[in-house]
Amino acid sequence: MMNPIGIMVDSLRLGVRDGLKKAKELGADGVQIYAVSGEMDPANLSPQARKELKAYIESLGLSISALCGDLGGHGFQDQSANEAKIEKSKRILDLAVELGTTVVTTHIGVVPEQANDPIYETMLRACEELGVYARSLGAYFAVETGPETASHLKRFLDALSTNGVSVNFDPANMVMVTGDDPVQGVITLKDYIVHTHVKDGIRLRQADPREVYGSLGYQPMSHEHIAEAATSGPYYRELALGEGHVNFGRYFQALQDIGYTGYLTIEREVGEQPEKDIANAIAFIRKYK
Repeated sequence: MMNPIGIMVDSLRLGVRDGLKKAKELGADGVQIYAVSGEMDPANLSPQARKELKAYIESLGLSISALCGDLGGHGFQDQSANEAKIEKSKRILDLAVELGTTVVTTHIGVVPEQANDPIYETMLRACEELGVYARSLGAYFAVETGPETASHLKRFLDALSTNGVSVNFDPANMVMVTGDDPVQGVITLKDYIVHTHVKDGIRLRQADPREVYGSLGYQPMSHEHIAEAATSGPYYRELALGEGHVNFGRYFQALQDIGYTGYLTIEREVGEQPEKDIANAIAFIRKYK
């Protein structure tokens, strides 16, 4: 297994520049960075600032595995919010390409069970527009696994005209929320996987994904809410790598079997010692190389 190892810079909780330096110190090959608000919001980054950031990342010997463009709320379920969200997502895709990556990861909201559900159609329209735009840039808008089973997500993606909307595969989300098997999920979604997260966890009891990830008629989705649920909620726990129910031996083998050569990016949303946890995660992944 020769995949490069990435770190979600925001998991280090140090800010962008210090987080980049720390990622290098920890031995990562690359980084994923949130690009939604604050200093990384595309609206706040001038062309000059983008060039300087790209040069700085390259000076550290790092690459960008992906940007995170997760806008929270109800994903792309709310027709009235979609015009602004699609526009912002396009600007994040532009930024990604300028910084040298072809992947923007996101949550799109929970895909309804029925294809004739108006929310399903609203989400499909938004993803169609974003997928076409992403492909025009040679890039991908990558949906994070978790809110639905792999087979249901594949049906949704298959209904789009391009693979511009693809998959950021997170095995822990599957284990923790739907109870789906990540190994089978890799095989099911093999044509769409463009980025992965390395995370572990356990399911405590069956959950309605809409309770976890937010949905129209439920609370809006936010990373703060998801992290809180992973620490003290009734449904699941995020745990250090190797302590949960993801079978990483079989999972990494499945990624190898489908020919995935992209990043294994460590995401740690909970815990008091993120730097230590991430260093341990890198050592854990290297055992399989």
